[in-house]
Amino acid sequence: MSNLADRAKHADGAAMAISEREVHQLTRQLEDLHESTFPPLCKALDELAANLGAVVRQPSTRRSFFLGAAGAVALGAAAACSSGSPATPAPSRTAAPPPPPQETYPGDLKVVAVAAALENLAVSAYEEVLRKVGTGELGAVPPAVATFVQTAMKQHSDHAQAWNSALSRAGKPAISDAPLSITQQQMAALTAAKSVPEVAKFALNLENVAAQTYTAATANLSDNTAIMTAATIQPVETMHAAILNFILGEYPVPDTFIGISTALKPDSLAVR
Repeated sequence: MSNLADRAKHADGAAMAISEREVHQLTRQLEDLHESTFPPLCKALDELAANLGAVVRQPSTRRSFFLGAAGAVALGAAAACSSGSPATPAPSRTAAPPPPPQETYPGDLKVVAVAAALENLAVSAYEEVLRKVGTGELGAVPPAVATFVQTAMKQHSDHAQAWNSALSRAGKPAISDAPLSITQQQMAALTAAKSVPEVAKFALNLENVAAQTYTAATANLSDNTAIMTAATIQPVETMHAAILNFILGEYPVPDTFIGISTALKPDSLAVR
């Protein structure tokens, strides 16, 4: 059967610019990419967890030791003075403001937490797409498209579990939901999508956000293993986007430099 005869149709009746056979082929290539990079990625995340855990649990610095020693000397001097004649009461002072609460995810851990939350958001989004497919809300959905959605969802789930494993091993709480500044808006957009092209456009935007977030992370992380991990996941997200472009009939032109205009910043995490 030729590719032309194998064309599938969107829910609106328009033929996809790519055949189902081609979508299946691209999805298999996507699985190959994920399976070839994920096992080494898990090993790298084990190393990352150890590195980040060591940073979180690092002992007091020499500066804090000397500050503590200076405080002890001052307290000793005050005690010695109190044994003599009564001292003149010190003038009352305004109490110093309490220190700001300690961040749950400091440093690179914040970027890791954002990545885990973003992967969770993608999983929730693709789960909702599959629900829409099952209830017929999107009309007739080509089986190859549904297979791609299931494949992408599993890969996002793998990445989320891996990032959360790194957080847990570093002694930090895992991210079980998607506490991000974009979550409400993204899920609202998905709810409004009523056809395969509309869902594909939504998913394409989310995958581009993910790819750009990982691209930005490689420049903002300080741990070499964390940088390598972000750089390993980024091509998978980019391939998700490429397949969605094909489904939409938009040939994905390779980018020499992937932008970061839609990348999520660490402060997009709605958890301190």
